[in-house]
Amino acid sequence: MKIMVAVKRVIDYAVKIRVKADKSGVETQNVKMSMNPFCEIALEEALRIKEAGLASEVVAVTMGPKQSIDTLRTGLAMGADRGIHVEATGDLFPLAVAKLFKALVEIEKPGLIILGKQAIDNDCNQTGQMVAGLLGWPQGTFASKVVLDKEKQEVMVDREVDGGLETLCLNLPAVITTDLRLNQPRYATLPNIMKAKSKPVKKYTPEELNVATNSDLEVVEVTEPPKRKAGVLVSSVDELIDKLKNEAHVI
Repeated sequence: MKIMVAVKRVIDYAVKIRVKADKSGVETQNVKMSMNPFCEIALEEALRIKEAGLASEVVAVTMGPKQSIDTLRTGLAMGADRGIHVEATGDLFPLAVAKLFKALVEIEKPGLIILGKQAIDNDCNQTGQMVAGLLGWPQGTFASKVVLDKEKQEVMVDREVDGGLETLCLNLPAVITTDLRLNQPRYATLPNIMKAKSKPVKKYTPEELNVATNSDLEVVEVTEPPKRKAGVLVSSVDELIDKLKNEAHVI
């Protein structure tokens, strides 16, 4: 069985985000970029499934500008067997990404697709669900545990919900999106980083996949969140209670 995993290039989680002067987006020039943390978890889970002898190949897929190849190489250094890069300029919204994934699935014929539940740059949390919808495949979102049964062609997915844990049994092929508590991603070792340079990477364009990436969505303006007001010191419990009663905002 082949597993396809999405890996997205995003601004590193430790970088302070700066909004562009014209408020058209956030500054990405000369900013450290890295793999989306949820995508790292998705890739780690795919690699563990393969190491358990339940999959034959892990294919990492990234979409975006030519610089996205760096993120793909990171995925190959972690252990993915080969990569696919759909090179596209401009912003790719979730529906366009899902359509591109559907086109790749028709070419690659994977038995399982694993994606991070969301990307930290836009927090959309939509792509995995849209991919499953377009393919007509069962889906398990926010997975905190994944158990694959190769003989039955099923996968058990534990997902965290408001009331506790929910367990889903999905027939393969299926789509899974990963939550933070699923696993702890591995670090790429130096030998694997060197090996990654020789691993195959297939390149496509949206035009070659016959997918239109234009969107009906338009970003009107991007602004920073309002600054929080400074806190105040109180001299007694009574004063604190009075402020909580009379000054605290009710959400």
